[in-house]
Amino acid sequence: MADEVVLLDFWASAFGMRVRIALAEKGISYEYKEEDLSNKSPLLLQMNPVHKKIPVLIHNSKPICESLIVVQYIDEVWHDTNPLLPSDPYQRAQARFWADYVDKKIYDLGKKVFLTSKGEEKEAAKKEFTEALRLLEEQLGEKIYFGGDDLGFVDIAMIPFYTWFKAFETFGNLNVESECPKLISWVKRCLQKESVAKSLPDQHKVHELIAEIRKKLGFE
Repeated sequence: MADEVVLLDFWASAFGMRVRIALAEKGISYEYKEEDLSNKSPLLLQMNPVHKKIPVLIHNSKPICESLIVVQYIDEVWHDTNPLLPSDPYQRAQARFWADYVDKKIYDLGKKVFLTSKGEEKEAAKKEFTEALRLLEEQLGEKIYFGGDDLGFVDIAMIPFYTWFKAFETFGNLNVESECPKLISWVKRCLQKESVAKSLPDQHKVHELIAEIRKKLGFE
């Protein structure tokens, strides 16, 4: 009996993009269900009653929630193809550490860069965010990907936030390429992979969505 795989997602979600990339890397066919986050479906509320958030992977009627947990689940279930986490326990722990760093630093600080209006507060957010990016760039070093020669867990955790880079420049006056050129080279390598390129939406569409959010919050 073939696996039944369904993904509840929202097109612009960086967290959903992670799951899409992981599924593509594994070559898994699945049914995609777009969610209206202002009017969440009964299925989403049933499958993720605790957080009521996307993405949710439904595998043979069983839900798995939280993007990094979902990516690890995908790697464990379909372990014969393109491993995403290292086999060595220490390296695996390090990969989980840096993926968690992306969630706690890049996501949280990144939002502040384009969703903060006050001058001093915005500059402080931009400075802290740039430092977080540079630390991540140091971790990348001269490697092709964060885990070495192959796309892996940390790459999948981080690359969706590339779709925010245009918004950083427009609304935060922050040019990531000039601040972190090695990180941009890494982005270009990731985008050469079909699993990544086909899973990320157009930067300009994400930029338009962020502009709408800023307008609703009274920043425009």
